[in-house]
Amino acid sequence: MAAVRALVVSRLLAASSFAPLHASTARAALHSSAPRPGARVALVLSGCGVYDGTELHEASAVLVHLSRGGAEVQIFAPDIPQMHVVDHTKGQPSESETRNVLTESARIARGKITDLARLSADNHDAAIFPGGFGAAKNLSTFAVDGKDCKVNEDVERVLKEFHKAGKPIGLCCIAPVLAAKVLRGVEVTVGHEQEEGGKWPYAGTAEAIKALGAKHCVKGVTISFPAARVAVAGGTGDLSSGPWGLPWAGSLLN
Repeated sequence: MAAVRALVVSRLLAASSFAPLHASTARAALHSSAPRPGARVALVLSGCGVYDGTELHEASAVLVHLSRGGAEVQIFAPDIPQMHVVDHTKGQPSESETRNVLTESARIARGKITDLARLSADNHDAAIFPGGFGAAKNLSTFAVDGKDCKVNEDVERVLKEFHKAGKPIGLCCIAPVLAAKVLRGVEVTVGHEQEEGGKWPYAGTAEAIKALGAKHCVKGVTISFPAARVAVAGGTGDLSSGPWGLPWAGSLLN
């Protein structure tokens, strides 16, 4: 892990969009709370609530670590209806309810949120997509259609814009399926490919990623790796390996 952290720190120091880091160790550089001019990061949400929107723990963890890293964050979500509304006390759909993804995401953003249609890679240094079923239900149709899914047109546009510009894209939890569908040949991770007694309950997602034509890289909770050409993927669960000290569950594309 020391080598991994050193790699990440060297990448940050080399990037012109980041101020120099003066921490004495790689760990201090990744987790320092000292304010400094930061990157402009777009956080893309998919609603509010793990079963029909954004996973709040992941979104909160990303925001905390971006704040510690001195990043300037702007939050976005598509102005579209949710696929459905889930009663989180029961884990079941509420048939009579309808909600809007932008409106629900505003709960997490404390109202300071922008329509995803207005997000441009020209104005940001990175984009991050937290997980939650909203990535598979609202940002795409993966939850229903699997490998034959469609991705929201603005989500697809944003992924392609940032990828073409060579800017980092962070994808947490289930969100790597978005890149797998949109970016041909991309390398991503959602962890392991076997359930291993329930340790990886959604391991089957890895097979869908392969079916989409992407490469799935098996990674543990605290592992990140450099991959030539297309992707640098962070391990599932531990966000400490990512840029700006991000703890994530998923992949970083660059």
